[in-house]
Amino acid sequence: MALPKEPRQKMINIMYLVLTAILALNVSAEVINAFKTVDNSLRNSNDNITLSNATLYSSLDKKKGEPTSAAQAAIWAPKAEAAKRLSKEMMDYIDDLKKQLKEGSGLRMIEKDGQQVEDYKMDGLDASTRLFETKGKGPEFEAKLVAYKTAMLNIDSTISRQFATTLPIDVTPPISQEGHKKDFTSSYFHMTPTIAALTMLSKFQNNIKNAESQIVTYCHNKVGQVEVHMDKAAVLVSQSSNYLMPNDKLTIKAGVGAYSSAASAVISINGQNVSVSEGVGQTELTASGSGAHTVVVRVQYLDENKVMQTKEEKIEYTVGTPGGSAVMLDKMNVFYIGVPNPVTISSGTGWEKTKVSMQGGTISGNTGKFTVSVSGGTTASITVNADGKASTFPFRVKRIPDPIFKVGSGKVRMPSVEFKTQSYCRADLEYFDFEAKYSINGGSVYFSGANFPSPVGPLSINSNSLEGLRQYINRCGPGSVVTFENIKVTGPDGTRVIEGKSIALY
Repeated sequence: MALPKEPRQKMINIMYLVLTAILALNVSAEVINAFKTVDNSLRNSNDNITLSNATLYSSLDKKKGEPTSAAQAAIWAPKAEAAKRLSKEMMDYIDDLKKQLKEGSGLRMIEKDGQQVEDYKMDGLDASTRLFETKGKGPEFEAKLVAYKTAMLNIDSTISRQFATTLPIDVTPPISQEGHKKDFTSSYFHMTPTIAALTMLSKFQNNIKNAESQIVTYCHNKVGQVEVHMDKAAVLVSQSSNYLMPNDKLTIKAGVGAYSSAASAVISINGQNVSVSEGVGQTELTASGSGAHTVVVRVQYLDENKVMQTKEEKIEYTVGTPGGSAVMLDKMNVFYIGVPNPVTISSGTGWEKTKVSMQGGTISGNTGKFTVSVSGGTTASITVNADGKASTFPFRVKRIPDPIFKVGSGKVRMPSVEFKTQSYCRADLEYFDFEAKYSINGGSVYFSGANFPSPVGPLSINSNSLEGLRQYINRCGPGSVVTFENIKVTGPDGTRVIEGKSIALY
């Protein structure tokens, strides 16, 4: 499409393209909230692992002063401290990346519920690309993760042999939906919403915390068991994962941070008592129902003064969409009345095991590409049944925005010679991605100003044609005003009245 010669019209066309791109890249509030939930869960898990690691460091420090363990502690405590130092450096580095990412998304402090909280553009798509691609932080981050893993394994040769294949630091990018293999930066941070990039950084921090825990636990086991006085006992809770799919198994372990056989610990998880072995209770739950979930862990034990203590902790996790199924709108996050809405639906179990149905509209198509039609209402939903596991996805239903009434260039000020050459009026949809046409079937027209000593009107139009007004159009000159009101238009979603326009001629 050639650009117009008039500079102002060029600018309008460019703004149209930019706004269209913005609408196409809009990230829904539901997606933002999902990433916030997962990010909070990951950060809570990191805090729990930090508490567990602190107990191990305290025990190693104590063992350095005990005759029976001093020799081994002198060897392994410094190795544990090396793991602690390397992990802290990586955690601090990632925290700095998070800060830069937020600042690139307009970070500011606002007051909410009487407290100062961070506020930034969570759905922005350019900040992560700018930081990790343009400024080169993506390759730098990847290199630091690889160097961190290498340094952790090099702490001791036995650590390298033990954890060479199991240390949870992996920078291998996943294969894209198109089957292509992208590099680390493009896979995780190219055109990624800010909140999603922050969640990914929290995920790598979780990997680092788990790697630190594995190495420190290994070092401590080379010395002996944890020994902590019961007067400052803490309830320790761990979980096998923060994010599961339906029917995945979630393993929860709970116990007293400083165990004594006299503690007589009683542990319940989700209201059910579990068996306790060496101060630790364990259970396995089956994930079901997508979204965020909470499990309450209750621990009762006798302290050194033979007083029964009770403490509770909460385990939080998120269950994803069953069967790998997902629903994505190809244009924007609503269904529009009267036009075909293209939808892509994916299923991780194969289409021979997948059925798709809809409430509030009709859906047609197969093998991933579907078309939705809605005729009214405010909400609709699509249900994907993948291998017997059903998930329902809700959507909004909206009417197509009002088209804009135009004559010629559509300007409200127009040269009289230009206006007098016009034979048609029209109703155009602006900044709307769908193909939808509207025709004019009614309206009132008034002529006033220069060459009209007395206002003329109302005159009528009943189509896009202006030829029925030709004798008055030919009388127009500089200073004339032509007003169009009560414009009735018909489109794919029916008939409506839209706003008219007054055109001043010069």
